[in-house]
Amino acid sequence: MEPASAFIDEKVKELGDWRGKTLAKVRTIIHEADPEIVEEWKWAKAKSPGTPVFSHGGIVCTGETYKSVVKMTFAKGAALKDPSVYSTQASRGM
Repeated sequence: MEPASAFIDEKVKELGDWRGKTLAKVRTIIHEADPEIVEEWKWAKAKSPGTPVFSHGGIVCTGETYKSVVKMTFAKGAALKDPSVYSTQASRGM
């Protein structure tokens, strides 16, 4: 089985547009913020190729790509103390 980083590299290459560039940039920022981050590839199914996951003692965030957005979901995003961080009602359990 290929390492997760190879799957993420392939996803960036496969996208080949602004979404791939954005995912690659965010990936770089994540590694700069935490050099010990672990890349994983989770939730692959027949109709879904899977999702890049960045972990360090548990999931930190996922990087999902859609037609018009690149979505980073932070596992504990609603618990952040920074009031300038954007979060949705869904992430707060509302």
